[in-house]
Amino acid sequence: MTRIDAHCHVWRLDRGDYGWLEGTGGPLAPLRRDFSAADHPGRAALILVQAAPTAAETDHLLTIARTDPRVLGVVGWVDLAAPDAAEALAARAADPLCVGIRPMLQDIDDTDWLAGMTGALGEAARLGLTFDALVTTRHLPMLARVAAAQPGLPVVIDHAAKPGTADRPGWAEGVAALAALPHVHCKLSGLLTELPPAAMDDPLPTLRPIMRHLLDTFGPERLIWGSDWPVLTLAAPYARWEELTEALLADLTGAERAAIMGGNAARFYGVAR
Repeated sequence: MTRIDAHCHVWRLDRGDYGWLEGTGGPLAPLRRDFSAADHPGRAALILVQAAPTAAETDHLLTIARTDPRVLGVVGWVDLAAPDAAEALAARAADPLCVGIRPMLQDIDDTDWLAGMTGALGEAARLGLTFDALVTTRHLPMLARVAAAQPGLPVVIDHAAKPGTADRPGWAEGVAALAALPHVHCKLSGLLTELPPAAMDDPLPTLRPIMRHLLDTFGPERLIWGSDWPVLTLAAPYARWEELTEALLADLTGAERAAIMGGNAARFYGVAR
């Protein structure tokens, strides 16, 4: 079984379009350097996910994908609100390495912004693109409405909507509503960086209720593993997330673990593994 890290990033700061990384000092300081696919510490195949809301960054990721056999596909960015969104989506869909799109919803003040992108989302579905939903708990009711209206658009919730803890108000209910839609999946990525500081010495007691709810709602056939590297390194090394994942999935069958760790990503994104 080929492991797929279905959520990782690379960037080169001199490109100048990573606004969220601007500044000096602070908690993001360790990320303010270049990261390449060659720096990725695991042995998995990779899905590269956009980290800047520009077409130029998506072009940069696709260039990497064309030269690095570890990279199976790219989740890129398209301005869904632009008058030429349909043409931009068609251009991306024509590239077999562009497997999906992701607007940076968590950075948009209007929680319901995506609900106004009906035409573009329908076009993405028609073109066979997938949709990565970078959301937090506040977006979950909106996302459920949008996803229900777009049954032909495969949707995956990035970072399980960043719960932090399983008892975050609205998270469990919001996730369950989305899981009721069979074309919606969920990524087991970014969970460590959202944990409260007090949980970091022993993350498993906090992670287990989150994982239990995700397994109860999505089942092992719609959960997709990813690391969110290098952002992950703000909380723990890559190998630590692999160890924690093994502990969290220990009660599943070998086939179920294989699906979560690679098979589901290959199917969702339509890539070879």
